[in-house]
This record gives sequence, C-alpha cells and structure tokens, in this order.
Amino acid sequence: MSVGIDDIAVHIPRLVLDMAEFAALRGLDAGKLRGGLGLHAMAMPDVHEDPATMGANAVSRLIERNELDPRSIGRIYLGTESALDGAKPTATYILEMLIERFAPVYGDDCFAHCDVVDLTFACIGAVDALHNTLDWVRGDSERVGIVVYADSARYDRGSTGEYTQGAGGGALLVRHNPRLLAIDDLWGVCTTPVHDFFKPRRKMAADRLFADVLRLAESVGAELPEDLVSRMVAALPDSELSDSELFHDQGSSVSVHRDTPVFDGPLSNRCYVRAVRSAFGQFRERAITTGRLDPSADPVLTEQWRRIVVHLPYAYQGKRMFPDLFRVDRSALDSWSDVEAEIGPAPTDHTAAAFEAQEEAYRRALSKSQAYRAFAKSRLERGERASSLVGNQYTGSIFLALLSTLESDLEEGTDLSGARIGFCAYGSGAKAKVFEGEVQPGWRDVVGSVGLFERLRERVSISGAIYEQLHRGQLAGSIAEPEREFALDTVEEDGERRYRWVG
Repeated sequence: MSVGIDDIAVHIPRLVLDMAEFAALRGLDAGKLRGGLGLHAMAMPDVHEDPATMGANAVSRLIERNELDPRSIGRIYLGTESALDGAKPTATYILEMLIERFAPVYGDDCFAHCDVVDLTFACIGAVDALHNTLDWVRGDSERVGIVVYADSARYDRGSTGEYTQGAGGGALLVRHNPRLLAIDDLWGVCTTPVHDFFKPRRKMAADRLFADVLRLAESVGAELPEDLVSRMVAALPDSELSDSELFHDQGSSVSVHRDTPVFDGPLSNRCYVRAVRSAFGQFRERAITTGRLDPSADPVLTEQWRRIVVHLPYAYQGKRMFPDLFRVDRSALDSWSDVEAEIGPAPTDHTAAAFEAQEEAYRRALSKSQAYRAFAKSRLERGERASSLVGNQYTGSIFLALLSTLESDLEEGTDLSGARIGFCAYGSGAKAKVFEGEVQPGWRDVVGSVGLFERLRERVSISGAIYEQLHRGQLAGSIAEPEREFALDTVEEDGERRYRWVG
C-alpha cells in the first residue's frame, strides 16, 4: 500500500497588507518589490492569532472535513520556528485547544494517546515532521498521523527581510492509500552547519539596559545626572541584581529573546543553492540505485517532474535558485550546447577569488535563457501565485506552494493524475531535502474542498498605520473579530497562554 498526504487544510490570517501600502510606509518602490521579488501582499496575524491558534484551526478543519475520530490519530507533529516556549512544545497548546473542541463528542481523553512534539530546523521543520510521520505510518496500515506547520515570519522594522513577511498554518493528513499524493521512501539530504539565519538567545548587560531606560526617560523631558548609570551599577552588587525579577540569578546581565532573526541574505541564498544541489545529487543517485531512474533512457530527472515545489521565502526565490539544478541535470546532454550558445559556458575555475561572483552572474544569465524561462513557467510558476499574496510562511512555505500549484492546475482544467511532483525543501542553518510524490486520482476532490484562493480574496485589508501597531504589539483588541476559530484569550503574568474556541 502507498503512503502519503491524504488531505490538507490551511489557516491564513484574515488581515492582509498590500505591498503598495507597505512600500509607501517605508519609502520603497512597490513596482520593484512586485516585479523583482514577486511580492504583492503580506498576511498579518491579528491580535488573537499566534502559531498555536493557526495550527489548531487547520487541524480542527482537517478533522471535521474528514470526520476523523480523534482517538484514531496516533500523532500530531508540528514543524515551526516560532515556538511559544523554551520547554513546553507549541504542539501541546494545539492539543489543548483540540481537546476543548472535540471532548464534548469524543470524551475528555480523546487525544490522551496522541503523540505530539515540535520539530525545529528553520523553514524545513515541517518537512522533517512529514518525513518522520511517513516513516511511522508505513509501519502499520491502521496508523493515522497529522503534520502541522505554523509560523509567523516577522523581521525587524526597516530590515531587508521586512517586506518578505507573512504568516499562516496548515495541517496534512498522512495515511495509507492517500487521495492526494503518494510519497515513496526515497530522499536526498544535505546538512551543513552555517549561520545564515538564526534567532539566538542574547544577553544584555545591566549598564546597557539601564542606559536604554534612562535615555527613554530623557526623551520625554526627565533631567537625570550624567553618571547615574555607572552609579547604579556600582551600587548594586550581583547578589542584589540576582534577587530582582528581571535579572534572576543571571549576574549583571539579562537574557533577551526576540522573534526577529539575525540573518545574512546573500549568504543564505548561497547556502540554499548549495544544500539543494547536494541533496538533489544524492536523491538522483539513490533513484538510480533503486531502479526508480534509468539514466540511459531518462537522463533528465527534472523533466520527469510535471511540477516542482520549492521553499519560497519570497515568491521568486525558487526560479532564482533553481537554475543550478537545471544546469546540473542537463549539462552532459548534447542539447546543452544550445544554452551555451545563448549565454556562454559556466565558470569552471573553483580556485578563482571571484568564482562565487562568477557563479552568481552565470545563474542570473541562465535564469534569463529561453530554455530555462520555459522550464520555470511550466514547472515552478504556479507555486508562486499564493506566495505573492501571502509572503513567507517559514515551515509552511513549501506546502503553500504545493497547494497553490494544485489549485491553479485544478482551475485550469489540467489532469495531474499520475504526475510526479518534485520537492526541494530548505531550512537555514542549513539543511535541504529532496523527494517526490505521485499525484493520486482523487486529487481534484481534495484540492477543490480547500478553497485557498477564495480565502485569500476574502481577507481584510489594513493600513500602514495599523500594520505598525500590530508589529509593535500596541493593539489590545482584534481588528477582525474571531469567528468559528480558536483565539488567544490571555497571556498570564508568568507567560502561560490561555485559548478559547469562538463559535
């Protein structure tokens, strides 16, 4: 029996910021953001939304649509890089909400034997959760698992990542004889520890903290002695600082954690390309070893993929990064001479100081070639459509691209039954996974019940001023009141989060 994705549910925040509104707010060229990166709008979480509610809403929808008995669900694995706690999995918050929703019908212990956990590896965490759950489901024909992804991609105001922001959640039903996508146990993996994007636990010294507070006091007209900070720090030994609630046994520094990342965009692009290229190479080798691929009969693997779905931190990232795989998969063919006649040969001197710059220049040239543009239009473009309207979903971006692709084909009347879809996943830090799935005969019914683009058309537009308040966390009440969804109710003084179902 085959194993794979039987159904998919999504939760997209109801608030949306048009890129023209954002561009005006930051003094940017909206035309360049649209034409250069494919950015048209970004999804924004409302006050009552967080990664737990987005994930819970998607799972709830999946359970209801498939009339699942919660007692039959063996695991709910969450991929996220927006965890709400350093110890307690965000998946347990999701489970707590699901129990509230379904206990009246199935009993208070309806999820008591469901295994839950968070998997974190930047944007590839949900693919890791899928990989793990597929292996688990293969072990027993009765097993049913759910993979959840939920993230809020939030960057510092004014940073080069801010215009790629987005948010959302989703859930994948994994079981035998799937109606949507069958996935073989054939994967290519590449892991290389790098620091292209991370969210570190930082320390702030007491004198710096005091200086910031006093600077703010002066900004509102308070007159303070110039040496007040040094006098305060000198007068407070570590023992007294440790007794304060703020420092709490941390000496003369305080721990600071921010949801916004430290990142290096150009480095991350290079890591993306290298990791995916390496994982693709391993996938191709294993495909040949297992007999999945016959290099003498069908040497070009990417031509066998009717559609290709990749991680999209912004809509056009995929077609900008994929030229390397396009070249690797075709450079040994006689027909590659036609490409070289158009753009010239690729750089070959790996020892040259300018090799990376030459590689990047060649990648850009290849992306503009006739052969590549036709390839990208056929295989990658449909996945960009939803990303352009949502923004980065971190762990969910690749599955948003999948649904965008399938719903676009459904609307266009394309028959994808039996077609193979290639997946190229990436997570900063860095890891890539390459795998493939076969579209099943029931895919139309599954995709037709989701209504992704309809949901996107029904969102509530917000102004740049409202966006600023949301980003700063200055709003106490929701912009669009929740209805038939889970909502964040309160956050207790000790940080404990409370949720409720709004009928």
